[in-house]
Parts: sequence; structure tokens; C-alpha cells
Amino acid sequence: MNRALKRISIAILAMFLLLLINVNYLQGFETSSLAARPFNVRAVSADNQYQRGNIETADGVQIASTTPSNDIYKYLRTYANGPVYAPITGYDSIYSSTGVEHAEDSLLSGTGSQLAFRNFIDMITNKPQKGATVQVTISSKAQLAAYQGLQSVLQNTGRVGGVVALNPSTGAILAMASFPSYDPSKLATHNGTALNKYDEQLLRQKPSPLLNNATQTTLPPGSTFKIVTSSAWFAAGATRNPNSMVDSPQVLTLPQTTNKLHNDNNEVCGNAGATGQTTILWAFSQSCDTTFGNLGMDLGGGALKNQADAFGMNDANLGIPGVTVAPSQYITPPSLPLTAFSAIGQFDDTVTPLQEAMFSAAVANGGTLMTPYLIQQVTASDLSVVDSTQPKQLSQAVSPAVANNVKQMMEAVTQQPQGTGFAFNANNEGGIVIAGKTGTAQNALNGASPNPDAVFTAFAPADNPKIAVGVILQGAGYGAQAAAPVAVAVIKAYLATLGIQ
Repeated sequence: MNRALKRISIAILAMFLLLLINVNYLQGFETSSLAARPFNVRAVSADNQYQRGNIETADGVQIASTTPSNDIYKYLRTYANGPVYAPITGYDSIYSSTGVEHAEDSLLSGTGSQLAFRNFIDMITNKPQKGATVQVTISSKAQLAAYQGLQSVLQNTGRVGGVVALNPSTGAILAMASFPSYDPSKLATHNGTALNKYDEQLLRQKPSPLLNNATQTTLPPGSTFKIVTSSAWFAAGATRNPNSMVDSPQVLTLPQTTNKLHNDNNEVCGNAGATGQTTILWAFSQSCDTTFGNLGMDLGGGALKNQADAFGMNDANLGIPGVTVAPSQYITPPSLPLTAFSAIGQFDDTVTPLQEAMFSAAVANGGTLMTPYLIQQVTASDLSVVDSTQPKQLSQAVSPAVANNVKQMMEAVTQQPQGTGFAFNANNEGGIVIAGKTGTAQNALNGASPNPDAVFTAFAPADNPKIAVGVILQGAGYGAQAAAPVAVAVIKAYLATLGIQ
């Protein structure tokens, strides 16, 4: 009997020691992990006992703020014009957070180490603790124009689209709109039943409103990829310029196959004739597929991939705090015929609207591609600056000389009568010269429409660029007809804030 009691006593002691070790481990090493768990009610309650900091645009528009709450929490998060800004703010709910709300949570909630001294002063002076204000780089005018443009084309279609606008010289994101979207305020509610109902509704909805189509959805670039192809071609020859002559057959015979490459509607490229030549500027402005398919085969898939990489494609490490980014991809084709199709954006190359904006931003900035960023600065309740983002270079996409050559060709797209974007010349846009490239991507994967995807990328003013824009509209048709008007509206809205009209 004594031996049995002894065994039981030893077993109980061992379990007690294990329990003691576990408790101490959790308290000493797992504190942060436990506090961050979405269903930790105490952490959520503590987070809502202080006034959360605001999120505001670069021009001072509050897009996320808090109001007093009459339930178990002291404050309720609210979002102004929620669906417009959802890809930026994300949401802060009792279960989880996304977007800037997640990326800057410690500062917004007032618990970040950078605010420790400020919180100490507030405690001494008996002031309530308050979170920091996060200012994003977004222009409210450009953002609203982007969202309204997407809505006007895609409402009730079951298709998706995105717009991104960048400051070419800094990389600051001026607009980032996605469609379809959602209302973050309905996810910030303290009513768990209502929250779950709306969350389930969003999860059932197809296509998903929770996906940021501006940075996460990748689709074929179509003819906008000719920016990459022409850049590689200019870089391969020091004496090449927009007036250099290139082969522009009406029909391009592809090696190793019986397939042939035709221009849109089987048209002749400029004055080249059935087997003649024309300038690369004319071929670019008219978007001749046979010309660039031929150039792609001459350059080879390796050269095209190197140039695509320099523009930011295939970069899995492109991290933007507050933004989830899917890498745009250029996959080296296994054959010459497929290289011809990849050179016109119609093989396996896929891009996001962000990448489209990066194409134009690099050209507009003399070949230097800046790292995109969304968070401008963070200020404490006493208005002292806690943190700020400094622009930095991502890559040297092309040389200044190549950038100037491509710029001239992008201007011809809108300024020359043969240009696919001639409808958006300076005479129609209040004197603003827009340099751009249209794209119409045949995409068997869009599933929602027999129409091609509409793509457009541009920057303006051409002689002193302040904004670069990328637009992709799934299944919306021709880039010049569907995507370009959205980009132009964003450009005009932003430039108007600078007094440029």
C-alpha cells in the first residue's frame, strides 16, 4: 500500500512540476503570441480601452477613426467611404485585422515601443492614452476617381479590376483601388452575430471582395508588355532610336510550327506593306504584334526576362507594409514561337495593376524605378513624428537614353493619329500631354466574359511626370476603350490638386 501511495505521490509531483514549468513558459516566452491570437477576448478588450489613432490620406482626409461605444468596449472603429479605401485601410475587428490597420497596429493602438515615453508623460499629466495617427501616401481625389472608374465599368458584371497610381520620382502610392470591394465598418462592429453574418457573406461572394485586385490579382499584360520588349531592344543597340527601321510583316511566320502571328484585324503596320519595314515608333504607337513578336524572337526569352526583372517582375521580395503583393511573372518561353507571343504579352507573363504602374513610373523617372510605398509618416498625439518613409530606389530598369526613347514612343501612342490612344491627346485633355500604352489581352482564364482584358499604363505630364497609372479590367474589351478612360480620369483628378489642368 505504501509503495502504491509513493508512486501516486511521485506522479502527482511530476505533473505539478510540468504544470508549473508550462505556466512559467507561457508567461515568460509566449506573452506576445497569446496577446496576438484573434480570439483572445482580454487582448481585444484592452485594445479598445484607448482611442485608436486615425488613418488619413496625404491631403488630410480621415479614412479610419474611432467613436465612443456604449458596449463592453470603450471605442468603435469606423471607416469613411469604406469600400473606396478598403484596400488601403483594411479592417480592425474583434477577431483579426488587415491592411494598414494590421501593419501599424501597435502604433495605432498606442502600445508601440516608440510611444512609450509619450504614454509615460500622458500618465503623469493624467491625459488619456491615445494611439498615433498614420498618414498614407494616397490622394483622396485620385483614389475616388480610381474607384468610381472601376465601378462604372465593372458594376454587376461579375468581373474584377484594379488601379494603381504612383509618384514616379518617389514611389509613393497615390491611388490603389480594387473592385469589387467591401465595407470595413461592418467588420469592425462589436456585434459578433452581425460580424459573422457579414464575414460569411463576403467569403461566399464570387469574385471575392476581400482580394486586393490592385496588387494581388495577376492577368496578362497584353501589348503593354511591348514597353519591356522595346526597352530590351533599345538596350541591345547603342545607335537604335524611335526612328530606327524594323521588320513589320503583315503576317509573321513562326518557326517550328505552322502557326502564324497576325496584327489585330490582320491590318498592315503603317506603310510597311505586306513584308516591308516601318519605324519602331510607328509599330509601337499602332501596337503591331508582328513587329514585336519578331523583335522578341531576335532578342530571345533570356533577354526579355532580364528586362522584365529590371522592371520589377518576378520579385517575390517586393514588400510594401500594409499591402499584400503578388509577384508579376515573366517565364522564359521554351521555344521561339512562344517567345514571339511572350514579347506581346500573350504567353505566360502576368502582371498586376501595380506592375503596370511600375512600367510607366520607371520610364517617366528616366529609367530609375523607385520602391512603391503606402505609409508616409506616423505622428504621436502631440504631433511629433514617430516614423516616416524615405524614398528608395528599387532598380535601374533602363538607362536614361532608353527611357527617353520609350517615352517618345509612349507619347506617340496618344499624340499621333495612328496611335491606339490618340483619343486622349492634349487637345482633348485640357493641354495635358499623356504618354501611355494600351493593351488588349486575350485571356482564356478570365472565365467571366468572352471579351479580352483591357489594360492601360500611362504617365503625365509627359514633359514633367507627376503621376504614373496602371489599370487592368478583366473581360472589359479593348484597353483604349475601357481602361484608358479610367487612367485618364485618375491622372486629371490628381493633377488638378497640383494646379495642372
